Formats: sequence, C-alpha cells, structure tokens
Amino acid sequence: MTDGTDGALNLSIIDPAALPSWDESLRPLPGSSFFHGSSWAAVLQQSYGYKPVYFTLQEGGAMKALLPCMDITSALTGKRGVCLPFTDYCEPLAPDAAHFQEMFHAVIAFGRKQNWKYLEIRGGKAFLQKEEPSERHHGHTLDLTAGSQKILSDLRDSTRRNIKKAQKENINLTISTSPDAMKAFYRLNAITRRDHGLPPQPWFFFKNLYDHILSKDMGFVALASLKDQAIAANVYLHSGEEVIYKYGASDRAHQNLRASNLVMWEAIKWSCDQGYKRLCFGRTEPENEGLMQFKSGWGAREHLIQYYRYDLQKNAFVTEHRRVTPLYKKIFGKLPVPILKIIGNILYRHMA
Repeated sequence: MTDGTDGALNLSIIDPAALPSWDESLRPLPGSSFFHGSSWAAVLQQSYGYKPVYFTLQEGGAMKALLPCMDITSALTGKRGVCLPFTDYCEPLAPDAAHFQEMFHAVIAFGRKQNWKYLEIRGGKAFLQKEEPSERHHGHTLDLTAGSQKILSDLRDSTRRNIKKAQKENINLTISTSPDAMKAFYRLNAITRRDHGLPPQPWFFFKNLYDHILSKDMGFVALASLKDQAIAANVYLHSGEEVIYKYGASDRAHQNLRASNLVMWEAIKWSCDQGYKRLCFGRTEPENEGLMQFKSGWGAREHLIQYYRYDLQKNAFVTEHRRVTPLYKKIFGKLPVPILKIIGNILYRHMA
C-alpha cells in the first residue's frame, strides 16, 4: 500500500484479510458497518471463492473512502463485481461525491480488464441520486437507546400479545455462540427455505460464519426450543453500536406458539443490556408484505435500500435485475430437503 504522506490521495485495491489493521482503519469512517469488515469478507471469500477487491482512497496512511467489491467468476452466470454479494446493504463510504466518483471510475476500469458484465452496488443513493436503481427494498432500524421496557410498551399490540403467548408456553430460549446452536439453526433454515421455494445456503457457509464471526463474539444465535427440539432461531451479527438481524428460520409445525416473536424479543433485550444503540432488521422485498408487517410491529423505523447496476457493455446504469421465477419456487417447494441442500451447494456461489 502506498502512503500519501504529502497529502495527496492514493488509490489502492486491498484484500482485508491481508491487512491485520483493516477493522481498526475502518472505525473513523462515517457509515462503516459490520459488512465492511474483514470477517464478512473472509466468510464470502472462503465460502464461495470470490476475490476481495476493496477500493480505498488513502491520505497520510489513513483511509478516507472505501468501495468494497467481490470479483465474481461463474461458468453459469458470468463475470461481475458486486458490492457485496449476499449482503443486505453495503454503502460506499466517501466524504463527498468527488471521492466516490474517483473510486467508481477505478472499479469500472478494473472491471473492464476482468471482463465483468456489470457492477452492482448495494447502496449508494447518496451519490447516485440521478440514476435509476435496479432494485428497491425496505430496511427497518430499531432505536435501542430508550431501553427494553420502553421498546416493549411501544410495540404493536399484536406483537406484544404474541410475545406473551410464547412466554406462557414451555419454550426454552437461549442466546448462544456455540457450534450446536448454529447447527440447530441450519436445520431450521433448510426447512424454511423450502417453505419459501428456495434452496438453502450451503452448510459450509454457516460453518465459516461460525468460525469467523460467532466464535469471535461478533454474533450469536437466539434459539427457541421445545422439549429439546429447536423450533425457531435467528442469527445476529454485531459491530460497534449496531446489531444486525441477518437470518431467521422456524418450524411451521409450531407456528401457533409464536416462538419467532419470543426469539426476536430476547435478542432485543440482550442487545439493550449489552449497550447497543440500534438493531437493523436487514432488507425486505416490497412484495413480502408478511415480513414487512412483522418487522414494523417492533416499532422499527422504515427506510429505503436501493441497489444500482452499471452495465459495462452499455456504459450506463440499468434497471434490469434477476428474480427467482414463481415456477422455480414451485418446483423447489416440492423437493425434499436433502435434494435442496445438494442444489444449494452447487448453485449458491453462482447466485450472487
């Protein structure tokens, strides 16, 4: 890496894993999140073989701006750059539009050399207001600073009733960073993904998530069990002042117990007790009205998450994006879980 000791800005392409001080260098950057860190980069790289190419602007040895990308090569879906794959949002970090544009042009030049079809940025509306986004999603963020009792009193009535109903059942709730908790989540996740007509993420992804994140106290599993059988579980990540609800799963056979509400509530209480200031609920597709309703019931503030796709052949931002068609969802929803796991193991790295 080149030092800008004379005050000039120097652009570098960095693999966070190769820089032990990466996470420390991120802290002064406004807007940095868990997803900008080295642990998430390691999970994506080791799970799917993507190459981290994190574009930075340095001044006097300090990072001033960042646009993190993964260089993706797929025999099925082609070459592309994504900021960042399997990530709900990953805002470019820059003090102004000029810094962002310098990094953006560097990424496009790099992408041309790599024969990328496109660059996808999962965020960036502050710098791309004149461009039409390729996708729009809803985000929800809950302010934790008032404390759990105030949050409880502000919940939607139906959400509060569901928590009380679950508390009356013989449900055991744990906050865990153990490998067994991650395995219990994985079993539920495979069932839930089938219910949604989708193959599950590979086990090796969650194994890497455990090795790089949960085992290092940067995340946890909130797990609800009935008679020693897991019936609902969520995976959370945390960094700085923020907790992120990343994955949720449950067994529909026990849906009437409202264990998912209890899991979320216990995670909120834990986050408040640990001094975190906000809980982010990730992204929600506009057509998923049920999930939108669930998240809004916690008193979270809704905001817009926009993705942008720059087509390197057309030299322009485009609006088309990929969706899993209803036909595929119908087929996946009828397949046995073991078959879906095999499909997920094969296809997931091509789906970013």
